[in-house]
Parts: sequence; C-alpha cells; structure tokens
Amino acid sequence: MNMSRITAVALTVSILAAPVIEAQETARGQVTNLPLPRFISMKSAKANVRRGPSTANRIDWVFTHRGTPLRVLAEYRDWFRVEDVDGEGGWVHTALLSTVRTVLVQDDMLALRENPEETALPVALLEAGVIARLGACTDIWCEASVDNTSGWLPKSGIWGVDPNELRE
Repeated sequence: MNMSRITAVALTVSILAAPVIEAQETARGQVTNLPLPRFISMKSAKANVRRGPSTANRIDWVFTHRGTPLRVLAEYRDWFRVEDVDGEGGWVHTALLSTVRTVLVQDDMLALRENPEETALPVALLEAGVIARLGACTDIWCEASVDNTSGWLPKSGIWGVDPNELRE
C-alpha cells in the first residue's frame, strides 16, 4: 500500500469516527439547540404520533393524556421525535408539546413524602400511572406535585427524569 492510500484511509476513518464521538458528548437539537435527549410533556390531550416529521406521514398511534412525559430524541423543523415510557414513539408537532416537566409514577402505591428521606411521613400514596408535575431533584429524590399535594418521590419509582439529573 502506498503512502497516499494510507493517508486517505486514515482520513476516512477519522472523519467517520469524529461525529460519533462528538454526538455522544454534545448532542443538541438542530432547531432549539437544547440537549438531546431531554424530557418534555404533552400540552394537548390528544396528539397524533407520525412515522415521519410531516402531516403527510402515516399516523402510527395517538397519545391521549395531557401531561404525559416524553423524551425528545430528535428535532426537525416544527416536529420532535419523541418516545414514551415504553420506548414507543414517533414524530409529534411541537404545538402539541410543552416544556413543563412531568413524571410518570411507575411503582404502585409509591409514597409521596414530606421530605426527601425514606423515613419521612407520606403525604399521599400514588398509583402506578399517575402523572405528577416535577420540581427540584437531588441525586436520589425529586419534588413533585399532584392535585395541589406536594412532596418528594424517589427517582427510582418514576419516569421522566434522568437518574443523574439535578434540578433546583
């Protein structure tokens, strides 16, 4: 193999490898320039989930609950590719989405506690499937509110916040 061929191969390898490394470190939405993935919620009570980012694309299913937390995976013009707690998703128009953060209770009868401590008194018991508005988060706990009742939930029992995410 001659030297120019080696240089071309090395250049090709570095060009192919660089975007993968960069995407893992600095993935940002092409429209909002916000980090990807990130969480948002449903603004609308009903949203068509499409196979691609336009109304010309087929509707695969419909999200039917206002406040449902969703993870944004990609952006294209006025469309976000999102997924739900089950990893199902598609493209949803941004007019149907909100930046308000919510979480989905995954553990049945999860205690909403007065303080972010396992020994704190419960202020409510939440069934699996309840949607709560998200507040501050520590490394283990998140503040949440449901129907004017506020308290703390363990991150391990909810979906809609990253395990290492901290919020004030």
